[in-house]
Amino acid sequence: MRMRSILAVALLLAAAPALAEEKPIKLKPAAGLDKVEANCGACHSLDYIVMNSPFPTGSFWDTEVAKMINAFGAPIEASDAKVIVDYLKKSYGSP
Repeated sequence: MRMRSILAVALLLAAAPALAEEKPIKLKPAAGLDKVEANCGACHSLDYIVMNSPFPTGSFWDTEVAKMINAFGAPIEASDAKVIVDYLKKSYGSP
């Protein structure tokens, strides 16, 4: 009986993260959002965009997208990279 109780507690603790309710991220609707979701969201959470949004200038997003392509090898076409940077600058850049 004691073993069953221990097992039940262990199962509940293991399942707790799966029970946590996380709200899906919603990025600002604008031209280029589809490219951001498809390219950026393929490798990491889109939460990073919102977490950084109060601080970056437009040049931050140029550097960040270039880093994803050049340092991390993100398979983003040059034409898509421009659209992504434009979206990020307009939607999440600061002057």
